Amino acid sequence: MNILVTGGAGYVGSHAVKRLLAAGHSVVVLDNLVYGHRAATGSTRLVEGDLADRALVEGLLTENAIEAVMHFAAYAYVGESVTDPAKYYQNNIVGTLSLLDAMVACDVKKLVFSSTCATYGVPNTVPIPEDHPQAPINPYGFTKLVIERAMADYRRAYGLSYAALRYFNASGAAADGSIGEDHKPETHLIPLVLDVALGKREHITIFGEDYPTPDGTCIRDYIHVDDLGDAHVAAIQKLGNSADGPTELRVNVGTGQGASVRQVIAACELATGKTIACVAGPRREGDPAKLVADPRGAERLLGWRARHTDINEIVASAWRWHGTHPDGYADR
Repeated sequence: MNILVTGGAGYVGSHAVKRLLAAGHSVVVLDNLVYGHRAATGSTRLVEGDLADRALVEGLLTENAIEAVMHFAAYAYVGESVTDPAKYYQNNIVGTLSLLDAMVACDVKKLVFSSTCATYGVPNTVPIPEDHPQAPINPYGFTKLVIERAMADYRRAYGLSYAALRYFNASGAAADGSIGEDHKPETHLIPLVLDVALGKREHITIFGEDYPTPDGTCIRDYIHVDDLGDAHVAAIQKLGNSADGPTELRVNVGTGQGASVRQVIAACELATGKTIACVAGPRREGDPAKLVADPRGAERLLGWRARHTDINEIVASAWRWHGTHPDGYADR
């Protein structure tokens, strides 16, 4: 299929592009490079531009005979979404609605959407199933939920087929070490811990050591970014093979397992051979003790399951990238 990948120069988007190409698809990337990296796209055609540029998007859809879209182009810093919600409403909601309207105008009816477990808010039950109530506690999660609802409405009105993939904690790096995680600023735990091993930080702060978990630290479901990419490939193929009219899929993308902050730190020490200095800090507001996916829906609906479920393996792949690219892509 000919696929437009918005945000394809970002962390998850670039890994999805790599998996799409390996599966034989043709890819065009649209990215404004605010957070993405040109080098992450390799030789894939990259168009620098914004979702809100309706003429540009429609031109890309028609000129490249695009059959489906993968949409990763969102701002995703939870804290920033609280302090600057306008930025998130404008890009994540208004920008995505512009994309949807361009797709309808150009008769492109297949979309795989990068959603998030943040749409659930604080969970009532763990592992979290797809039918868990969605009650986001920050603007970032709310913007994703708005688009999930919009896609459902566009399906009914305009025949859009879509898959909303609700990520848990994206982690790791491509198996060959060619691309990986490079956020500025960085907020994800694994690269922050590896920065300590690289001497770029003095210590890692553990926010809360008194949670009702085996070691007192928060537990999260770390999903390898290559597995995330494969889930997107499975979703696009599912939408492409559907002959029963407009399809809607809402699935969790996780391992069904969890690793604590302490376990992640231990995995980083194992991968790097270095001791990681830790400092105790207070709990962060809104941090649930445990966030783990019930991933059975993805297996049932997409025929997909995570291949990388060992936190040591996931961290080792991250270290192959960070250890050889201590400054990331070094493009800013």
